[in-house]
Amino acid sequence: MAGGSLDLSASLMCPHGGTVVLSASNAQSGAGGVPMLMVTDTLTIAGCPFTLPGPKPSPCLVVRWIVADMRVSYAGIPGLSQSAVGICYSAENIPQGPVIVKSTQPRATST
Repeated sequence: MAGGSLDLSASLMCPHGGTVVLSASNAQSGAGGVPMLMVTDTLTIAGCPFTLPGPKPSPCLVVRWIVADMRVSYAGIPGLSQSAVGICYSAENIPQGPVIVKSTQPRATST
């Protein structure tokens, strides 16, 4: 995987415009002194407006990572970079599309 590493200063959103709330379980800081995100971190989503026909609200609530950065790890757990792949899920555990990485921290990248 390659691209800017994801830490608590990154900006992510669901495919419908909801904001991903970042929370790092990793105490290890990256180049900017900010904790880095790992594949095991649970990221929640706030403000997703997605509605199914009916209308039935079906907002994205959580991101689960299916592809991590295999070159960078923290305590043996893979980290996340701009090219990592995360899927947004509803409360009914239905996949609703890929997470969108809007920005990453600029100091550390994976090649």
